[in-house]
Amino acid sequence: MMAQYLALKAQAADCLLFYRMGDFFELFFDDARTAAQVLDIALTTRGEHLGEPIPMCGVPVHSAESYLARLIRAGCRVAIAEQVETPEEARKRGGSKALVARDIVRFVTAGTLTEEALLEPRRANVLAAACDLRGLVGIAACDVSTGRMELEECPPDRLGAALARLGASELVVPEHWELAPPAAIARPVREFQSDGGADRLRAIHGVATLDGFGAFTRPMLAAAGGLIAYLDHVGRGRLPLLLPPVARSGAAHLAMDEATRSSLEILEASSGGRRGSLVESVDRCVTGAGARQLADDLSAPLTDPAAIAARLALVGWLHDDPLLRDDLRGALRAQPDVGRALGRVVAGRGSPRDLGQLRDGLDGARRIRDRLLREADRPALLEALLPALGGHGALVDLLARALVASPPTERGQGGYIAPGYDHALDALRDTAGHARRAIAALEARYRDETGIAALKIRHNGVLGYFIEVPARHADRLMAPDSGFTHRQTMAGAVRFNALALHEEASRIGEAGGHALAAEEAHFTELVAAAVAHREGIAATAAALARIDVAAGLAERAAEGQWCCPAIVTEPCLAISGGRHPVVEAALAARGERFVANDCVLSPDDRLWLIGGPNMGGKSTFLRQNALIVLLAHAGSFVPAAAATIGLVDRLFSRVGAADNLARGRSTFMVEMVETAAILAQATERSFVILDEVGRGTSTYDGLALAWAVAEAVHGHNRSRCLFATHYHELARLGESCEALSLHHVRAREWKGELVLLHELADGPADRSYGLAVARLAGVPQPVIARARAVLERLEQGRAETGGLAAGLGDLPLFAALRDEPSQPAPDPRAALAARLAALDVDALSPRDALDLLYQLKREAEG
Repeated sequence: MMAQYLALKAQAADCLLFYRMGDFFELFFDDARTAAQVLDIALTTRGEHLGEPIPMCGVPVHSAESYLARLIRAGCRVAIAEQVETPEEARKRGGSKALVARDIVRFVTAGTLTEEALLEPRRANVLAAACDLRGLVGIAACDVSTGRMELEECPPDRLGAALARLGASELVVPEHWELAPPAAIARPVREFQSDGGADRLRAIHGVATLDGFGAFTRPMLAAAGGLIAYLDHVGRGRLPLLLPPVARSGAAHLAMDEATRSSLEILEASSGGRRGSLVESVDRCVTGAGARQLADDLSAPLTDPAAIAARLALVGWLHDDPLLRDDLRGALRAQPDVGRALGRVVAGRGSPRDLGQLRDGLDGARRIRDRLLREADRPALLEALLPALGGHGALVDLLARALVASPPTERGQGGYIAPGYDHALDALRDTAGHARRAIAALEARYRDETGIAALKIRHNGVLGYFIEVPARHADRLMAPDSGFTHRQTMAGAVRFNALALHEEASRIGEAGGHALAAEEAHFTELVAAAVAHREGIAATAAALARIDVAAGLAERAAEGQWCCPAIVTEPCLAISGGRHPVVEAALAARGERFVANDCVLSPDDRLWLIGGPNMGGKSTFLRQNALIVLLAHAGSFVPAAAATIGLVDRLFSRVGAADNLARGRSTFMVEMVETAAILAQATERSFVILDEVGRGTSTYDGLALAWAVAEAVHGHNRSRCLFATHYHELARLGESCEALSLHHVRAREWKGELVLLHELADGPADRSYGLAVARLAGVPQPVIARARAVLERLEQGRAETGGLAAGLGDLPLFAALRDEPSQPAPDPRAALAARLAALDVDALSPRDALDLLYQLKREAEG
């Protein structure tokens, strides 16, 4: 046996080997040690190998899925070795001592799961393959559980962003590929051939050309070849459901790099997990398929204004009709996950329950279509989806006639084919039923004949049917002429057989075996019928998911009083009363109100420089506008009173501090790498948020970098940008950058306490309130006092030397070496007089007047 195990282990490579032995999957050697630690199960030993005890542990076959789920989550991969012949077949082949043949029937890996128990209902499970060809990287990605497949290509420097969007559970790459991420799975280079990939795709879909599916480049096809070869390997020659591939164009989607996705916490919060992320705040879908589609929409927002408008129109239509929306969501809530049920059926891992889900899901889709057809003025996107919800009448009728109302998850015991579907099967069941009634009558007869009231006829998987009596009565049945044959003696009972019982048991076994074989044949026929309609069923599942997303977004918009954004082609951004969806929800849970703010950017006012204290809301303001842009491009209403959004080609976020020590990058290095990416890639159609650029180094270096970056974004990239900073000196950029305006988040000190107002106001911040924030954080009072004294000394020195920013206004970007005549310093009294003369006193509110008075008083004291 160990020789057989070691031979299979050699095929399993770096996978844990589940070796089937009866009702258990056993693991040996290092596999057993690993599994015992991960699963927290007992580690034992069995026999010896090379003079050492063999470590061993095992899990029951009937509950193996739960153990597999834990192993996969721990990063393990598992090879399943099953018995591929019965003990009877083994004895016929090699005699009474022949070992039952076993073989690896499947590799279970994170990216190739289809079992319901192993998958998260609301998260797609993506497997990706990547390779480079002729200077471009091809990427193939599929969700094996639903069959969806996409191909794309990108330059090598965009690979990280593409993989971040996919969020793949597994990535397959060619061996020795220099661009491969550390956790990628290396496969032979020969599998990544464009011709081979095209051949496999044509063979899978039964077509002579791929032109009908789209235009695929050679890098795309090479990656597809690697993906299919890996699926062929883990499935041991049986491929899962693969739908016709779709070519994804990078220009069709809003581009975001990995840092931006992480910073905006789109699918996962910074703390890890879904809670606190954008998708968790927005998701009101009632189906797992809808939630997966929403996550995909947020990961890859659109840039085509017509496609965005089509999604918004459907959301708006459902938003304006609450009764229809409630009816639709109720019907969707009852829908099974048709796409994943189909995936299991096509992959050969389907159950009668999966067929029942296809039946119920397709019938439910038809009812939803009939309900929507009664509505007038349907949006164009809905009209395009409705045909996919029907057309399965014959299949639904077949499955309805063939299956019981609630089919079981296991088919080994039968009982899933409905009575009346097959009269021969019904007859076999009747025979077995009559035989069972005969056994009950036989039990009563034996009790009367023997006078043993405790006599019972029992059944188990080893002995079959047998007669059992308490040990004190066994002697009556032991007599040679009793008609009973002794079979087994237990601690308190003795078991017997009898001729009449044997005959009835044989009839039951024969009829039951024929019935199971008949049901298995029908199951195979039903699976074939479903597989023949796989593309139509997948289209139905996709249409249901899209409708669920629209209805869920409409529900979220109504719940939060979100508005429908106007999408325009001009590079502008006009948001009135904008809010951060995640922060607003968190505050609402505590009974607090979110302070909304406006944001208006245009070609003539495209860069906002925002100052103010820590905790004042600068980062929240930056992120909320980026998220509003993202939501609008995904086809969602947005958390604002009104919003007009010019199309964005790329979204960049440089917010927050993080390091990547594993790659030798400090916090400041990461900040500079992300900033460099923005300066190299942002265009006039991009939207950029920058927070505290330069804070990770010395004051002078940081100020110089922040100054130069702001100038570059303004003058070179010309992107719409929100730039938050504590460097007050950057306010002087307003003198040389015509499209830059100054803003700040408001704060007040009242009786020695800092009051954060979270409101955005025009003009520069007068100070950062750093000491006040430190006091709020609990820094000891002596430290605060000492810091105040040091600050006064520093400010005095800065005043005497002209300040940190002295002379910076004479160094515009790309002209730092140009000699320019020096300008005399402005007279502060003249500047104050000009400010007062420009004031419209009657237009000032009492609060604005008080704020201005406080500001002038501080300036006079300075």
